[in-house]
Amino acid sequence: MITPTLDVEEIEKKVRDLKAVESWLKMNLSMLQMTIQGLEMQCVTLNAVRAMGQMGANFTPGAAGGSDDAQPGLLGAAGGADALKQAAMWPWTMMQQMQEQMKQAAAAAQQAGQSDDEAKKP
Repeated sequence: MITPTLDVEEIEKKVRDLKAVESWLKMNLSMLQMTIQGLEMQCVTLNAVRAMGQMGANFTPGAAGGSDDAQPGLLGAAGGADALKQAAMWPWTMMQQMQEQMKQAAAAAQQAGQSDDEAKKP
């Protein structure tokens, strides 16, 4: 079906076209990965907000005389406050982890680029 050509210009044109398609596919892959990460962050944030709401509904300081023993099975005032703080920090923690992963990916890409440049030197 496709016969090999001996025309160098035609081969170079095909290579340029295929590289353009490769760049387009890489861009779309990056956009897809960013969309997935955004949705994952949204899911984590919504789960954290939901957990905070449930903890807030279950935790009522000062109820039954303010005694921790009056509410068996529920967290005491200090434990409830710590749990609420931890739940509130989920989005921040997730963003920090994503930033760290992005820094590592950028460093790896930079190292790969440098090693490619060194390999091309005669």
